[in-house]
Formats: sequence, structure tokens, C-alpha cells
Amino acid sequence: MAAGVVAVAARPVVAAVGPTPEQPLTVTVESGTLSLRAQLWKPAGGGSHPAVLFNHGSYTNPQALTPSDAATLGSVFAQHGYVFLFLFRQGIGLSKGQGTADGELMARAQEKEGVEGRNRVQMQLLEGEELSEASAALAYLRTRPFVDANRIALVGHSFGGSLSLLMAARDDRIRAVVVFGAAAASWGRSPALRTKLLDAVARMKAPVLIVHARNDYSIAPGKALAAEMQRLRKPHALKIYPRFGKSATEGHNIVFRSVATWETDVFAFLRAHP
Repeated sequence: MAAGVVAVAARPVVAAVGPTPEQPLTVTVESGTLSLRAQLWKPAGGGSHPAVLFNHGSYTNPQALTPSDAATLGSVFAQHGYVFLFLFRQGIGLSKGQGTADGELMARAQEKEGVEGRNRVQMQLLEGEELSEASAALAYLRTRPFVDANRIALVGHSFGGSLSLLMAARDDRIRAVVVFGAAAASWGRSPALRTKLLDAVARMKAPVLIVHARNDYSIAPGKALAAEMQRLRKPHALKIYPRFGKSATEGHNIVFRSVATWETDVFAFLRAHP
């Protein structure tokens, strides 16, 4: 079975110094009234390269996601030959002060309206503002002279994994998708999200690699999405790695905390879907 990575684009204003596999370029992505910050890594060598857009998870604390987290991934993807764009969506990390963090919006809704309120806001974000921001980043990648616009993949973590699947269902040009812990914390409490993601994998053309650690918040999303793609004979792969760390939070965050766990499999998948 096959799987892949898909990229999301952005409209930026570039900085003065060019990026290297170790040193990223910081850019500005305009999405509506927001000026979001993103970091871009470019592999060595000239010509055009395949690219990856990374969609991060949701966060309540604007400082929870840092440039060092982005660098953990950016340098690895660049070394494997990919242009890598890490967009900090509204209110998070380098985009602190540009809108409100998605996790904060969901937390406020849950405090006022319970789980149903949280689920409602989550779906509004996935299909509204957050989707627009990620789509702006994808558009940016497609216009870069050093990017092969026909070879863009998406990689997403948690909320960003769900976002990546919804994007791929809407955009047939995305070559592949890799999702880490997609919907792991929300699958059991949000019927609307389950329905939406199952519909997304049924409609999308891109191959998907679904990744969990055994001690993720839940591995039910990966099993259900893979089963649906298998039923429909769509290209996909499911990787459930052994437990990582001592908690569900550590297992959920293997994308940042244990690159060695997934590096070989993810890049083999990407090479299989160039």
C-alpha cells in the first residue's frame, strides 16, 4: 500500500538572507487581514525541488511552538532534498499577536458551552480561517522558482493532520500526505470530525501515510481512516510505532521528539510518490 506527503502554500515577503539546510529563511504569509510568519528551508543545489508544507497542531499557549521545533523538522527535510515551509498559524509561535491561537478559541468555547461548543469551533476553524491560512501557504510554495509546483506534499500533526486531509480532499494537485496523530485527541468526542475526515479520505486522490505511536492519545483515527481507504482501494499506509516516552503527550509528539523513529519510513514513502 502507498502513502505520501502533501504541501500547503503561503504568500510571503522574503527576508534578505537565503536559507540553507541549517539556516531557514523567515517569510511573511498574508492571509486575509493577518500577516503570518513562516520559516522556509531550501535544500542545497540549484534547480527546482519537491516541497512540503507542514501544518502544525493546535495550541493554547502561543509560546508552545517555537522556531526550534520547526528547525527539528526543517533541517531534516532539506537534507533529504525537500523545500520545507513551516507556517506558524494565527496566534502561535512567530505569529503571536496575529489573531488568537486555535487551541485558545476551542478552550474558550468548551468553557462556555462544553464539548459540543469546542467541537463546533474546531470544525469552523478547520473549514474556515485555519484552512485559509494553510491554503495561502500552499499558494506561496507554488510560486517559488525553486519549487516544482507539481511535486508538493502535505505533512500535518494532530489538528494539522486533520487540516492536511481536508486540504487534500479539496486539491487534486497535492501529491501526497503524511499525518502524525491526526485527530488523536478529538476522534472519540467529535462525531462531526470523524465524519468529515472519513469523507475526506474517500474523496482525495493523494496517497496518505498515517502515523501514530502506540501510546498516542488514541490510535483509533489511524485504524478507521486506513480501513476506509482500504475499503475504497485508495493508496495509503498505516504505521503504528512502539510506545515513545512515558505519556500520551510524548507519544503524540513523536513528530518532533523522535525523528529517528519515523525518518526512514516517511522519506521512503515520499520517494515512492515523487
